[in-house]
Amino acid sequence: MAPKTARARRLGIALRTHREAAGFTLETAADEINSTRSTLSRYENAQTLINPATVRALLTSYGVGPDEIAAAVQLAKDARKPGWWVSYSYLLDRRTIDFIALEAEATGIANFEPSVVPGLLQTADYIRGVMRGGPHTLSDEQVEQRVQLRLDRQQRISGQDPPILDAIIDEGALLRPVGDRSVMAGQLQHLLKMAELPNITVQVIPLAAGYHRGTRGSLHILEFADPEDPIIASVETVAGQMVLDRPGDLRTCTKIMEHLRTVALSPAASRDQLLNLLNER
Repeated sequence: MAPKTARARRLGIALRTHREAAGFTLETAADEINSTRSTLSRYENAQTLINPATVRALLTSYGVGPDEIAAAVQLAKDARKPGWWVSYSYLLDRRTIDFIALEAEATGIANFEPSVVPGLLQTADYIRGVMRGGPHTLSDEQVEQRVQLRLDRQQRISGQDPPILDAIIDEGALLRPVGDRSVMAGQLQHLLKMAELPNITVQVIPLAAGYHRGTRGSLHILEFADPEDPIIASVETVAGQMVLDRPGDLRTCTKIMEHLRTVALSPAASRDQLLNLLNER
């Protein structure tokens, strides 16, 4: 199955909206294209990519206007274009690939990490340390492949038209050694440098804040340029990355992220804290 990109999600939402507006059930709509209810459901949930010709046939049967059909057909074509992450698909599970595909199209990224530096702000040496301490035993070659993948993910945040990145880091993650002293010193210096970019905000939650709502695990919230694209949340579990898109889950995740921003130090105070930690090494 292809990754569930933002474009694929947007197309699926449009297909479902037009079908419901036309009064078609999944069964009757599927009959229009000689397909099945389950196949059409996968199209609408962006679990399977839909052929542009099938999009045209469906929307024509729904009585949709030519301009909207043309836009949806183009969206179907765009959704089928392979992303840069395709060459790494063999390394990762489906849920992680789905998240990377969504992250690649996000215009706003908020990330809280309780145990490690956020992946988009990690140095190559820090990534190596994380990979070698992970749950799987990896060869040197496998480690380097994953290092390159994460570095490729980072290119957007310092490139042209970058997304807004709000990174919130628990101080415990900055105190936990990953690699030797030079690796941690380099990582802290990198955080300070990245925090100077206009699209990046780094905030630290001090240990003095005590137990807070983010203590249980990492959290990502992705926002997209198109207002029809709902936000996406992702949490890290022992089973891997889990993408959440149900309204109730999204409200909970949004409230947690807002809470984390309030208990974190300001960006200026966070910079001072990063400098203090660097000078203590």
